[in-house]
Amino acid sequence: MLGNKVSRQKPCHHCKSGSASAPPDTSTIHYEKFWLYRHCSSVQQRDRQAQKAGQLFSGLLAMNVVFLGSAFISSMIFNHVAITLADVWILLSILKVLCLCWIIYYLLGTSQQPHAVLYRDSHAGPIWIRGSVLLFGSFSILLNVFQIGYSTILIQCKSRVDIVFPSIEILFICSQAFFLWRHSKDCIQVQHNLTRCGLMLTIATNLLLWLLAVTNDTIHMEIESQLREVEQRFAGKAPFSYPYLCNKTALCTCPNTTICKVFQKGYILLYPFNTEYCLVCCSVLYVMWKNVGRRISHHHVPHIKPKFKLQGVVFGPLLGATAVITGICVFMMYQIQATSSAPNRQVFVMYYSYYIVLLPLMSVGAVIGTIIHALEKRELDTLKNPTRSLDVILLMGAALGQIGMSYFSIVAIVATDPRDLLNSLILSYSVLLIFQNITQNVFIIDGLHRQPFISPGTEEEMKEEQNHEAYDQRRVSMVELGQEIRKVSLSYLHSYSHLSWKRRALREISFFLVLCNIILWVMPTFGAHPVFENGLEKSFYGYSTWFAIVNFGLPLGVFYRMHSVGGLLEVYVTA
Repeated sequence: MLGNKVSRQKPCHHCKSGSASAPPDTSTIHYEKFWLYRHCSSVQQRDRQAQKAGQLFSGLLAMNVVFLGSAFISSMIFNHVAITLADVWILLSILKVLCLCWIIYYLLGTSQQPHAVLYRDSHAGPIWIRGSVLLFGSFSILLNVFQIGYSTILIQCKSRVDIVFPSIEILFICSQAFFLWRHSKDCIQVQHNLTRCGLMLTIATNLLLWLLAVTNDTIHMEIESQLREVEQRFAGKAPFSYPYLCNKTALCTCPNTTICKVFQKGYILLYPFNTEYCLVCCSVLYVMWKNVGRRISHHHVPHIKPKFKLQGVVFGPLLGATAVITGICVFMMYQIQATSSAPNRQVFVMYYSYYIVLLPLMSVGAVIGTIIHALEKRELDTLKNPTRSLDVILLMGAALGQIGMSYFSIVAIVATDPRDLLNSLILSYSVLLIFQNITQNVFIIDGLHRQPFISPGTEEEMKEEQNHEAYDQRRVSMVELGQEIRKVSLSYLHSYSHLSWKRRALREISFFLVLCNIILWVMPTFGAHPVFENGLEKSFYGYSTWFAIVNFGLPLGVFYRMHSVGGLLEVYVTA
């Protein structure tokens, strides 16, 4: 297991063969105890076995909770008469209340005990991950506020659960976001088994909330798409008819008021952020679970932690900003056309053409960056790091969403008419997307396993920063301010010109890929879903099958882009 080795073992107070003389600081280390291993002869062996047993039991707890919740959600989808959405909400509310009780106990009890947090993992919970938790958590709170307002307006056809469940959700999001912001780096040394079970219960609850959000989003998109196709069929524009149409939409219709429309549109707009919030929280909580009982040696802690500085990059931000601005224009034009009753074929051509231009540039940049990594003399970081291991797993796992959808699209296009203009664009887009995901993963994973580059002038840079901070504390005149701006500009150009070509290229590539992944995250997050709206794969695989594929791959693809931004920032900082 990670981080379970101890350089100096303390005597066992529960074994008869323990040493008589104990060091004076034995109270600072709390060894794990488990009832299955009371008769162990070695303190280190008992500690390791107790940690494995604790992880096993907490993992089994999470597995059973996830299976139970998945059975409820699946029953709601396939038999909504016996199991309703209110029943699922009641189960999730019970789980959230249990998680709230444990989080409060951890904040006020476990973490306040003497010697509870002797070590903190410097790699866990970087600022952009914790910032993502706060950002997505804020949007999720606003989402639940809109849901409460929408249900209050339609109280005559809504149950009270529609108001109680979002209220509990707001309390859960607030407490969890505060808990992760303050304690995401903790390597807790007391109450190991209780902490592991609490973390695993919280992970399972977030996974079930994500699963419910995906299925609810699926139902909403299905109703909206089918209503649009019914309108086209009555207008004589739809070649296919779909027998199933959810009549529940007629039961609760939003009145013709501005406030109701605001709540409804705001709820639809903010819905994707809730799914991202659940996935990010799961990743942070998993790292905390791996760090329970972990003891970090002092030589594993980096003396100089690299910081994010916008130095040594010129072309990367320019090309990335061009890609972002162009993507926003394409996205706005696509949204205007795709939300109409009859989406224009040209808007799909424009959308896929943008991707066909951007994806090869990203792939070439990732390949060049990987080659530069191979030419570098930086040593590999071989220390065990739970955060880095999780980053690799999430990158590889989340990429399967887009790769899987791309292969399904390739099969559908090749089997129908690959010579059509739109079909050929979709085919090229699918192939390039697979190649881009693979090359970017290789580049990020290789960069994450490299030792941070420490330049010889680090001390001079630190002194220069201290001088700047001291200078900022004084009141300066306009002339001095202008001289300071000139000095900063000259310093930026000086640092850029003195960077080695390898470091400069890595920073340019990393920054360019960061901005590209941001715009590729924004477009599907805010409603651009051409993989379903173009109609090709839907007519080939059938409505229900393709919808299941899209709603499995699309949230993973969105999460992949967001997680890639964090990994690329790590590569940029360490370059």
